[in-house]
Amino acid sequence: MGSEIAKPNPSSSHSKKGQDSRSVVKKMAREKRRIKKIDNITARQVTFSKRRRGIFKKAGELSVLCDADVALIIFSATGKLFEFSSSRMRDILGRYNLHASNINKVMGLPSPYHQQLEDCNLSRLSQEVEDKTKQLRKLRGEDLEGLNLEELQRLEKMLESGLSRVSEKKGEFLMSQISSLEKRGSELVDENRRLRERVVTMEMAKTMALKEAVETESATTNVSSYDSGAPLEDDFSDTSLKLGLPSWE
Repeated sequence: MGSEIAKPNPSSSHSKKGQDSRSVVKKMAREKRRIKKIDNITARQVTFSKRRRGIFKKAGELSVLCDADVALIIFSATGKLFEFSSSRMRDILGRYNLHASNINKVMGLPSPYHQQLEDCNLSRLSQEVEDKTKQLRKLRGEDLEGLNLEELQRLEKMLESGLSRVSEKKGEFLMSQISSLEKRGSELVDENRRLRERVVTMEMAKTMALKEAVETESATTNVSSYDSGAPLEDDFSDTSLKLGLPSWE
């Protein structure tokens, strides 16, 4: 019998390729993705939204499957609060604070209630200051890269509302200034009228005084002329007598 030639088995080649592809997939799955900050702002926002929805979904599933109370609190890069709780968030946080206080008591650690309250208030106030600072920077047109369309529209409405209030306040201030100027103008008109009346009175008094002075001077001149006329007639008579002028009989 002649020697038989081995023929390739198609099924074995396909199975080999399948094994190779599965090994590549497993190798890729085993490779850990490097966790680091995403530089692209849009990609960062999309990743945040997807991961946030994903972790909230997992938390809900954990609560349902295991009958557990779950609470999650997340602050975005823009300071926006996102939270999830299987029941009331306040009740879960109260249980957490009570549990932490009991642990500290068992371990003998100092845990005064007032100090915790002050720390909580300080943390809240610090967060409020940070939020207000970010909001103020956005109102100045800064740090707008991480905002989506809805947040930009909300910011635009805030600016329009603020601008409307500023315009209204400006109008009130201008009207107050106009009213004050009108009042001052009326006072100046009255003062000008009084000054004119004083000037007219002074002119009339001056005219009367001048007239009286002229009349007094005229009367004085007439009296002087009359007094100086009598001796002239005597002198003329005497001269006539001295010259021997004929007498008129």
